[in-house]
Amino acid sequence: MYLSISTVKKIDLTLRSVALILSFPESRSRLSARIISGILALFWIWMGLFYHIIYFSVINPVAKVFGFFYILQGLLFLFFGMILGKLSFRFTLKPVPIIGACFILYAMVVYPLLGLSFGHSYPRAPLFGVTPCPTTIFTFGLLLWATEGVPVYLLIIPLFWSFLGISAAVTLRVPQDYGLLVAGVLGMVLILVQNQKLKRSAG
Repeated sequence: MYLSISTVKKIDLTLRSVALILSFPESRSRLSARIISGILALFWIWMGLFYHIIYFSVINPVAKVFGFFYILQGLLFLFFGMILGKLSFRFTLKPVPIIGACFILYAMVVYPLLGLSFGHSYPRAPLFGVTPCPTTIFTFGLLLWATEGVPVYLLIIPLFWSFLGISAAVTLRVPQDYGLLVAGVLGMVLILVQNQKLKRSAG
């Protein structure tokens, strides 16, 4: 990667902090939601282009295909959430947002700590905002804070990666990636249930 890992981590920390702060009621607005969607779009496009296509394709040529889908996911967030403004986020002390907060906490804090405990230091350790698995968990966490229905097509690629990425837990011995499958399956189910509740309340 062209930026140093420390620079990427500083950018990552700033962006994720902005996304979380803007999800609290005091900051909630359509502009806030567009910014959060833009941050998610940036994470996914970054991973698709720099991690999969430029970096990981040297090891595995199939990563170029992964990169295409990651960029597509980023463009979906960009178009649906940032341009059209169809996503909104707010953290509340209710069961589903609290579960989402647990996913976010796992991605940002528990995941890297588990990596260190398993002896994974950079460059072996997957990093949030730089590699797919912890960022996918973070994405599901934020989507569980959505206050409007989340389109199913925004969930397909993250869910697919939740199943595919779990192979790293086995083949690359990254046990913290088991949380990815939990976030993907549980997140998908809870979002679909939330969508139905929102549809009934709107009807």
